Amino acid sequence: MNIVLGISGGIAAYKTPELVRRLRERGADVQIVMTASAEEFVTPTSLQAVSGRPIRSNLWDKEAEAAMSHIELARWADLVLIAPATAEIMARLASGGAPDLLTTLCLATEAPIAIAPAMNRVMWANPAVQANRKTLEKRGMQILGPDHGSQACGETGAGRMLDPDVIADAVCSPEFAGASADGVLAGKTVLVTAGPTREPIDPVRYITNRSSGKMGYAIAAAAHALGARVILISGPVSLQEPRGADVVHVETAEEMHAATHERIADVDIFIAAAAVSDYRPSEASAQKIKKTKDTMTLELVRSPDILASVAALDDAPFTVGFAAETENVREYALGKLVNKNLDMIVANRVGADCGFDYDDNAAEVLWSGGEKAFDKMPKSELAAGLMDLIAARFFATRGAETQPALSIVSIKE
Repeated sequence: MNIVLGISGGIAAYKTPELVRRLRERGADVQIVMTASAEEFVTPTSLQAVSGRPIRSNLWDKEAEAAMSHIELARWADLVLIAPATAEIMARLASGGAPDLLTTLCLATEAPIAIAPAMNRVMWANPAVQANRKTLEKRGMQILGPDHGSQACGETGAGRMLDPDVIADAVCSPEFAGASADGVLAGKTVLVTAGPTREPIDPVRYITNRSSGKMGYAIAAAAHALGARVILISGPVSLQEPRGADVVHVETAEEMHAATHERIADVDIFIAAAAVSDYRPSEASAQKIKKTKDTMTLELVRSPDILASVAALDDAPFTVGFAAETENVREYALGKLVNKNLDMIVANRVGADCGFDYDDNAAEVLWSGGEKAFDKMPKSELAAGLMDLIAARFFATRGAETQPALSIVSIKE
């Protein structure tokens, strides 16, 4: 992967040598383009040492521009990543200005552009900056972060540049390049549910579970990478929204049920990766429950079964469930597959040492007459393998007139 790393003039530029190292560890070839202000925070010498390439910074470099080097760089790049991206560079990108080499290259490239904003929390919240952010997102730029935490100015809030490892993981993932117009799921709609639900007890307490949403979000990204239109209905999580997905945020199981059925009509594939609360308080208190007794009894009632309700539709989409179990994983998964009349089920063990909150997972996929196993791997890779398999079974069972060529490369029989 050829990455042009644009560095603009913010204090977070001190993190860029580490970012270059992380990108190169993941196999990327990195060409750095700096603004003049960036050179006040980090030296070209150190960046050249870690990137192994001469640093570009001057649009009027006569030797380089004799061969139209900014156009050559624009064509060379598989991705343009700007980190840190200051409020100033965001404004230039939003307005289409090109006063320097970096912004000129951004106008001249056909490669995807991603930016990792970094600035003071008040600057990030400024309406002008947020308007520029929205403009850039509408044009297809990927916004990575910012993170929330302590800042160089001594304040705390949103505005920190994401950790170099997080940025490198994001841009080097197989899904980042975006949907393929001729992908196997082009023209199809995939609806994914992800994350936990929160069932209120009172205004300050709720029942929930340990689901991080990482698996569902990775599946949404993988479906988009195969060309699908993706709807992601998400419970409360702390994750970057996957590129290309239409994300609907909900809190409770009832809200997720309603949001799913509002959008299910034109869906081809439904993947229920959310960890929906099976039970909820029968009645939530309008006020905080005070600690007045040694014990408290909480009455719970069943939450709506989203997966079963979708599978039971007369024109149900290809329906994939998840079975996260602590014991008898295969037995419970097979029961769920049959009892809920699913097309497929993804079974995996969860517990203190695996599943929820972890970045990797293993799974066994079951359907009527077949099964495939996935060894433990990063969730992004597992999601890609799952989507290959789901697409293959979808076309095999739903009688598509023409089935695209499918390559299932990461699955063990």
